[in-house]
Amino acid sequence: MVFFCIVFMAQAETDYVKMLHDVDELVTFKGTDLSAEYEIVKQDPDGSSSTTVAAMFRRDSTEQFLVLVLQPVADKGKGYLKIGNNLWLYDPVGRGFTFTNAKERFQNSSFRLSDFTGSNYSVNYEIVSTKEEKLGKFDCTVFNLKAITNNVSFPQVKIWVDTENLVRKIEDYSLSGQLMRTSAIPSYQKVRDRWVPSKIIIQDQLVFRKIGDKTRYERTTVTIKNPSLNKQPDSLYTKEYLEKVNR
Repeated sequence: MVFFCIVFMAQAETDYVKMLHDVDELVTFKGTDLSAEYEIVKQDPDGSSSTTVAAMFRRDSTEQFLVLVLQPVADKGKGYLKIGNNLWLYDPVGRGFTFTNAKERFQNSSFRLSDFTGSNYSVNYEIVSTKEEKLGKFDCTVFNLKAITNNVSFPQVKIWVDTENLVRKIEDYSLSGQLMRTSAIPSYQKVRDRWVPSKIIIQDQLVFRKIGDKTRYERTTVTIKNPSLNKQPDSLYTKEYLEKVNR
């Protein structure tokens, strides 16, 4: 009986590991490029807002992406280029490149540069615990994850995964366990046999303002439009490309 219980528990743990791997696979594009338009609206606690529109090109097989800012006009032409572990910011005014970090905010919003990359929960995290929980209309498995690499923006993460292995909610935590931000993914769009979020709503738990008896947090809404799996030329993922489109 003891042996049976050990085998059962090991099998259950293995199933959760596979499930986390499937979560990554559904939103990762190893065999082709992915491009899309991102509209990112940041709403400050005081009610003011700002909008950024960017074109994103991603090649997961070689860990590359290029993000080109299209709006606002003041930032048009600014670009981010990731090749492997290297990430550069291109300034069209100074016509120069500087190293930056994937953990940095994109256009001062709650959206991070690392959020442009493919999902790698099964590679960068280990499962601490799981439970079943209802999230609105979704029946979800909740994963508590702890980072096992330094290639992440947050050392602890909690994700809600629905019955189709799509992530519906994310809570990002600091090493000390402080909640840093909360993200909801209410809708997805299917691209061939993979999925791309249609909308992501991010609440920054550290940027807020007390107004009477209410607390208003910084909120960033990301709308992803026109996803395409058309292959892009190799020359697109280069510094020369960013320089060329700004001439």
